[in-house]
Amino acid sequence: MGNLNLSFTAYSNPGNFLRITAKLLPWLWGSTAFAFALGLFGTFAAPPDYQQGETVRIMYIHVPAAWAAMLAYTFMAVSALGSLVWRHPLADAMQKAAAPLGAAFTFICLVTGSLWGKPMWGTYWVWDARLTSVLVLFLIYLGLIALWQTIEDPSRAARAVSIMTLVGFINIPIVKFSVDWWNTLHQPASVFRMEGSAITGSMLWPLVVMALAYTLLFVTLHVMAVRNEIMRRRVRRLAITLAAAVEPAMARMLPAEVAS
Repeated sequence: MGNLNLSFTAYSNPGNFLRITAKLLPWLWGSTAFAFALGLFGTFAAPPDYQQGETVRIMYIHVPAAWAAMLAYTFMAVSALGSLVWRHPLADAMQKAAAPLGAAFTFICLVTGSLWGKPMWGTYWVWDARLTSVLVLFLIYLGLIALWQTIEDPSRAARAVSIMTLVGFINIPIVKFSVDWWNTLHQPASVFRMEGSAITGSMLWPLVVMALAYTLLFVTLHVMAVRNEIMRRRVRRLAITLAAAVEPAMARMLPAEVAS
């Protein structure tokens, strides 16, 4: 157990994180590019839907974006617990780095959903339970980003954002189960079901690969964003240290300048 705690502490150290991720990033980018290439090939090779026709191909962008949006927020909630309860050294940076990425995936989900809804429902937007809850998720993301920018002290900002993130997590199960709890226009779950997937195999495998590609893209961009946040905080601490060292020197020089 002691060795396990030591290893966990070593990997959670920001310096070790920078060194390890520097070696991982080329592999992550390569895996992401390969997954997208394979997924896009499957997207265009998959047959059209017998009802929706060619518009069903929006599914291969819309559905993985929705999964990535909820994954990013779930990751933020776990990081919020790490920040509030365990004081994890990287938890604050991971929260802050994930918020813009989650907002971007949610925006893609909303836009592609509107484009998909126009030929299916005859309108770009309806106040459907699923659509409305995803819009609320997007607004929560924007609120968290704004809160990070509003509070200057990083520790106070992290605490406020962690609390708000955990409170907002209640929206994630609402997004997931809204089609089951309410009578909505949005189609119910068709991939992960107790009785098996409702999507044929030729359409299912490109969707799964695209979901993997989106997940890898989130992980890759998140790692890069966390690295940038660590460096930004180091620069900030260095600037504060230099300012604290310069102020006494300036105070000692000031009387001599006045006397001259």
